[in-house]
Amino acid sequence: MAKARAKFKSHLFTYFAVNALLWTIWALTDRHSHGGIPWPVWSTVFWGIGVFMNGVGVYGGFGKSQLSEREYERLLRQRTDRI
Repeated sequence: MAKARAKFKSHLFTYFAVNALLWTIWALTDRHSHGGIPWPVWSTVFWGIGVFMNGVGVYGGFGKSQLSEREYERLLRQRTDRI
């Protein structure tokens, strides 16, 4: 679980750093030359969805490690109740 959380934090930091760079490039180069939606919005939104889902899996209690840990604790409680 600790490894999964560390990987998530690394992923989140990379997400913010890369997107900050992309938005900075957009702001300094062709911000006013094109109308419509800025191009960095696509990486921010879709990658953000992936980061969010990763966070839910790691911290939300839906990850495989957390489910297996809960099952293990349940089995331990059953075993101690029998004794």
